[in-house]
Amino acid sequence: MNNELNLLSDQQMADFIVNGYLVLQNDLPKELHRGVMRQIDYALQNEGNPGNNILPRVPDIGKFFDTPVVKGALTSVLGPDYYMHPHRHMHYNQPGNQAPGGGQWHKDGYWSAMRSHRPWWVMMFYYTQDITEDMGPTAVMPGSQYSEKLPGRETVLPTGKAGTIALVHFDLWHKASLNTSGLDRYMLKFQFVRLREPVLPSWNHADGEPDFPVDAPDGHRVLWQDTWNWLRGDRDGKPAEAGEAFELGEPDELNAALSAADAVVRARAADRLGWIGKAGAGSAAKLAGLVSDAAEDVGLNAAYALGRIGASGTEALLGLMKRGSKQAAQRAAYGIQAAGAAAVPGLVEALRQAEENGRGLAAFALGMNGAGASPAVPALIEALGDESEWVRRNAAEALGMIGERADETIPALVRLLRESVERESEAGASDGNSNLYVANQAYIANKLGYTAALSLLRIGKLGDPELVVSGLRAGLASKDRYTRAYSFEALTALRTEEAIGVLIQHYRTARWCPDTHPASTF
Repeated sequence: MNNELNLLSDQQMADFIVNGYLVLQNDLPKELHRGVMRQIDYALQNEGNPGNNILPRVPDIGKFFDTPVVKGALTSVLGPDYYMHPHRHMHYNQPGNQAPGGGQWHKDGYWSAMRSHRPWWVMMFYYTQDITEDMGPTAVMPGSQYSEKLPGRETVLPTGKAGTIALVHFDLWHKASLNTSGLDRYMLKFQFVRLREPVLPSWNHADGEPDFPVDAPDGHRVLWQDTWNWLRGDRDGKPAEAGEAFELGEPDELNAALSAADAVVRARAADRLGWIGKAGAGSAAKLAGLVSDAAEDVGLNAAYALGRIGASGTEALLGLMKRGSKQAAQRAAYGIQAAGAAAVPGLVEALRQAEENGRGLAAFALGMNGAGASPAVPALIEALGDESEWVRRNAAEALGMIGERADETIPALVRLLRESVERESEAGASDGNSNLYVANQAYIANKLGYTAALSLLRIGKLGDPELVVSGLRAGLASKDRYTRAYSFEALTALRTEEAIGVLIQHYRTARWCPDTHPASTF
């Protein structure tokens, strides 16, 4: 294993936060890429797309992700103990096989209970051959990772020689572009997850302030700064100095601009009010009204501004989470991240008293607070018994993100994992689930078991090994392949004698031969 790391720079991290992608280059022998291409082509032509099995089918692909460039980039964004998700795919774009313009714009199906602005997840689009625009590379829409609706922005087609990589925020809008060349285009999509909240910068940080764009029509400087502070491990970070080019204006002027007919003017005014912090508290009511603005940039900036202006803003966000429309409540849950630990008491109250939507969003926001939400652990454990499956799932994920009070948390997660697997054979096992936010996650058959196993992967090493192994053993028996995958990885992380024994037993029936195909005889 190569232990060298080419960590990202401050500018690269700032660019990733703003644009949602970086183009990197793996410098590997051409023959390695050619060999992988030959194996992939054979598999596709003779066996079909291996899907999640692409890595064991073509083991040399693993060498692509064991380089200083790849490991350094993933460490920079996700921390040193990131995990390669078991879902991966070989994308195959044949010449002229699409409607004009290429594929459909989309965000990939996500793996958490909710999408996250903070980079808990990333993808890598890896090109095994020299890639040019006419070959139909995956188009990305810079900055669109924070947009629920497809925004109207210009697009980018990452190109380069074999080994070109697009490191992508998981929620970036993207699509396959039209292949007008005479060549087949291959792209490997691999996904990665962060296991712990940041406590220190994990990139090549020089203690400088980020160079974020000034006055971009679709700018989110408070959101960007919040992400930057979080990645530095600064839970209650304040906005940086505005800089000479970033004219803030007076609170009264900004308050008036919130009523402008032009959405760009409203969005900029909201962003600046968030930047000046408590000095903008007098605009809390108007900002709260803008969270549900039809212009998504306005709504997001208003929500994040409320998270920065103090108690009045936090109170407004909590009210929207409890009683606002689904859209406004979700934006409020993102914005309240910027309030940090000050929002925890109100979130605990919402977790116990709000309607289903508000309870689930409160659990999500508590998880995003990480260790700062330690006082909420008892309430989150209580929420594991909520009548709503979606609330239970958000609570289970939050407990793994918080990572505190393991003596209370881990027994509850083990119990949830066991019970969810036992219930898989029961008809209607997902009672109480109103399909909030998860209607397109049919690929996760056991959402509660999957999430409990993910949280045990994150914090299982902090608990009683025998208890954790007993729960993960049950997870290996799940009908859901991703619950099994996380249980397997969590056992690998434990590495106790009992965990290794369970893994060996599992290997004997789960091991996969990459050389077996329809034409093989032995």
